[in-house]
Amino acid sequence: MQQQQQQQLGHAVHALHWFEIPVLDLDRAQGFYEAVLGLPLRRAGEGVHSMALFPSEGDGVGGCLSVSCGGLAPTPTGTVVYLSTPSIDDVLSRVPTAGGRVAVAKTALPDDWGYCAHITDTEGNRVGLHSLG
Repeated sequence: MQQQQQQQLGHAVHALHWFEIPVLDLDRAQGFYEAVLGLPLRRAGEGVHSMALFPSEGDGVGGCLSVSCGGLAPTPTGTVVYLSTPSIDDVLSRVPTAGGRVAVAKTALPDDWGYCAHITDTEGNRVGLHSLG
């Protein structure tokens, strides 16, 4: 029933709707992700509700870096969010220079699902990367 209501309201149905990556220093974290992904993040909110938004289009899944993040602290354990990228190799080559580290090297996925890798960001979060090539 809920899925039908969402579709009637023009909302796409996805397994993931929104994600927040907890950070301690928003400027540092934003600089890291912009450097490794090669994409600008957009600032929104003020004070403790400040965030840096990842680019998304239309009804696509969105997410942000957030200092408040419901009181959550950055962590290398727990749920892993995968960021889409055209080239994992390009992103991984920029991670050390931007202050992070590669936690899991580029790995081929089964059934032609592409490739994945894990990085640890400047805040201590483990974040996944995914690409088709």
